[in-house]
Amino acid sequence: MEPERDDKETKKEIQTNLIKDNINKKIDEEEFFSVFKLISPGTNFRAGIDGALRSGRGALIVIQNDILFPLLDGGFRVNCRFTPQRLIELCKMDGAIVISKDLKKINYANVLLIPDINIKTSETGARHKAAERTAKQINGIVIAISERKHEITLFYKNIKHHIKGTDEILRKVNEHIQMLEKQRELFDININKLTKLELKNSFNLNQAMAVIQKGRIIEKISSDLKKYVVELGIEGSLLKTRLKELLVGVEKEVLFVLKDYTRQNLKKSRIILNMLTLDEIIDSNNILKCLAYEKPGQYPLKGWRILSKTSLNDADIAVLIKNYGILMNILKANSDEFASLIGEEKARILKEELDGIKVN
Repeated sequence: MEPERDDKETKKEIQTNLIKDNINKKIDEEEFFSVFKLISPGTNFRAGIDGALRSGRGALIVIQNDILFPLLDGGFRVNCRFTPQRLIELCKMDGAIVISKDLKKINYANVLLIPDINIKTSETGARHKAAERTAKQINGIVIAISERKHEITLFYKNIKHHIKGTDEILRKVNEHIQMLEKQRELFDININKLTKLELKNSFNLNQAMAVIQKGRIIEKISSDLKKYVVELGIEGSLLKTRLKELLVGVEKEVLFVLKDYTRQNLKKSRIILNMLTLDEIIDSNNILKCLAYEKPGQYPLKGWRILSKTSLNDADIAVLIKNYGILMNILKANSDEFASLIGEEKARILKEELDGIKVN
């Protein structure tokens, strides 16, 4: 291992800079999901760490990267193909195990990790302290298995995540799916009510807020479910399909309701809405503020959402709204009036589509 540690000082300097740059850096969702996939059920790596947990022994497993070696001391080089059984056997020793970046080889075993003790850690046990500090210092992945708590913890850069068992995840998934199905049912009911009101030229802010509220609750619940889907690996394929079904059209409908009802810049409304927590979303006053209203009232209805149900593109819809002002004027117009703005063929199709929406 010594030849690979010749440039310790240079790499330590790089690590110091990495820690400063990344210690408070937020990990985006896609990056975290990519880490989940490495340890999802059905993979050899997950079989190995699950087996190590069942063996009743603690363990420390590090995924190797280019700046890990200055933190390693002692141990011995293994350099063998990774198999779950080999990992389980090596976990019987006290030191850390180093796995190759592609998870195909076990490179070192019984290694002592010596990360910078000045790196802050919320952990109390020696193994978990070393794991958290190492993950932050190498900007990478370290897994700690606790024999006392009988749990697996993933440390990645500056975040910590407890790896749950498949049964526990499936139980939580079923609870979330039931909530999501109920909220989707309420969302569809509120969307249908809003459509009927808008076709009668009724600007109903309360109904619009109900749609936005239910839509955002669905998106919040689905965000948690997406994490579970990744954590379940191959066992989450059916869940992934069901989740897609429940989310169809929700984001689009919410966007167009916002576009129709907000009294401020659409982008600003979306940012404010996305910042609300689940508890804040449930409070209708927060939705009202997001749309920049002091109180509910009657205002002109633009018609973006209704017109989006036709074959018109956004540019054509914008032209119609600019020229007619409100939805009701568009609904009352005939195809000849539309023709001068969007062309005869589009005008004819639009009139047929609008008549169909009114009937339905």
